[in-house]
Amino acid sequence: MLDLISRIRRLLRQLPLLFIATVLAPTMGAAVYFGLWASDVYTSESRFVVRAQDRHAASPLGLLLRGAGFSRTPDDSYSVQEYILSRDALKILDGELKLGAAFASREVDRLSRFAGLDPDNSFEALHRFYQRMVKAHTDSVTAITTLTVSAFTPQLAAEANQRLLEESEALVNRLNERGRKNLLRYAKEELLQAEARARSAALALSSYRNRQGVVDPERQATMQLQQLGRLQEELTSSRLQLGQLQAVAPANPQIPALQKRISMLEAEIARDASQVTGARQSLTEKAGDFQRLSLELEFANKQLAAAQANLDNVRSEAQRQQVYLERIAQPSLPDKAQEPRRLRSVLATLMMGLVTWGVLGLLLAGVREHQD
Repeated sequence: MLDLISRIRRLLRQLPLLFIATVLAPTMGAAVYFGLWASDVYTSESRFVVRAQDRHAASPLGLLLRGAGFSRTPDDSYSVQEYILSRDALKILDGELKLGAAFASREVDRLSRFAGLDPDNSFEALHRFYQRMVKAHTDSVTAITTLTVSAFTPQLAAEANQRLLEESEALVNRLNERGRKNLLRYAKEELLQAEARARSAALALSSYRNRQGVVDPERQATMQLQQLGRLQEELTSSRLQLGQLQAVAPANPQIPALQKRISMLEAEIARDASQVTGARQSLTEKAGDFQRLSLELEFANKQLAAAQANLDNVRSEAQRQQVYLERIAQPSLPDKAQEPRRLRSVLATLMMGLVTWGVLGLLLAGVREHQD
């Protein structure tokens, strides 16, 4: 044994100091740390996708709620991904699973645990450590999000992954509820505005009728024109009869009566004609304002019917979930630590040491050659 130790000492004396400092010492340190000291890290993985039910609709609501079936919603997937990595999600996990205490446990080696070398144990520092332990990646092609949660025990990794999925589903449900409430509020406001416009248009038309003393100027003008036509026929008939009597029997006693009748018919025709056209308050003049008010009322009633139909459609759509989170793979319970990769880490340290030793050796050789 003593002979072996002495041989090792002689071998170390023969090795250059640079090789010991850059290769041998780091490799031995890595072997001791990763082989004996480094704590196991377990990773729980799950996969999910955020989908929406498409609805094809002819109403303006269809522009917001499209399709029939399902469609991917990558924007919502990214929203869920950002929530998973947020401080809000960390607060929930820390409150329920004592995540901060578990990450800072003394059973975990000092180099790996939270606030091990750095004394900063603030929530912001915990959030930075949390983002190292929790990863969420969304595939831009399939829109599938892969969630991985690392912890120093397999149970904590699986429980944290499960809680993050539950909170993500709750977030999607909150977004759905908020969207439904917004759609209903907008539809109800639109209906109230349409009702106000229809009520105002109806009151304006009724007030105009009462003020002008007309019900429908166009229909009344038509009736007046029909009456004028009949009066014109009677006037023409009376004039023909008068002409015949004057030609045949100028002294006929019916002539004065016919002349009186003709005068009355002419006066009545002039009066009725002035009511239809020509006068300031004629039916023709009133018809323009009446038609404008009638068109406004008709348009307001159509808007009211469209707003009512839109509200009914929104209420129907509100009963269905617009967006939902579908789990593709449930959180796994790891039975083997994925980190640290001990042999690979030791070999990586050895390779880096050899590269460093080679580079520094070349630099020192160049310096010596330059001095010589």
